[in-house]
Amino acid sequence: MNGRQKSKGRGILAGLFASSDEQNMWRVQTSSDPEAFARLVARWQDPIYRLCARMTGDYVRAEDLTQEIFTKVFIRAKDFQPHAKFSTWLWRIALNHCYDELRRMKRRHESSLDEDADAFPELASAAASPDAQTVSDEECALVRGSLLRLPEISRTVLALRYCEGLKLREISEILELPESTIHSRIAVALAQITRILEPQLRDHDDPRPRQFPQVVL
Repeated sequence: MNGRQKSKGRGILAGLFASSDEQNMWRVQTSSDPEAFARLVARWQDPIYRLCARMTGDYVRAEDLTQEIFTKVFIRAKDFQPHAKFSTWLWRIALNHCYDELRRMKRRHESSLDEDADAFPELASAAASPDAQTVSDEECALVRGSLLRLPEISRTVLALRYCEGLKLREISEILELPESTIHSRIAVALAQITRILEPQLRDHDDPRPRQFPQVVL
């Protein structure tokens, strides 16, 4: 057996004996297993961070929110149902935490469009510094900034569908809504963000609307 075959064999064995999210959560639930919890954090911290960043627009605050969410996961481990899917449970906790943060932001009067521009200078500067970024980068920044102007539910379905690549069925389970409702919410959200983006992405020399980069939501 050559080296490549041995490496492939080790990879197959590692996959067979790897713990699932549900198994790791069960260990956290029953014995507060720190290694099992660390595996969950390592597996999910990037997706949860991206969700927090997309929902709030604050990429620094998103790091704190991510830590707070995993703290909630550990504290609420006893609430996890053995028959449940861990990812669905985690996404719900993360979204509810983001909604709480958005409400706090509204109470601080940071949800108006003008204040959003002040509160998140990285978005404004990204669109205003063509020497530092490519046109594509600027368009991506515009999409992210426009996402913040959408209602919470529209922001949620676009972030889950286009940023995280979740299927309609998965989003339906997370939001506890029928798939048909999720489909219509996504259609509405895309129409909303298109109306916001078209004037910004229109070329002054070519008045025809340009397509915006949906996949970088």
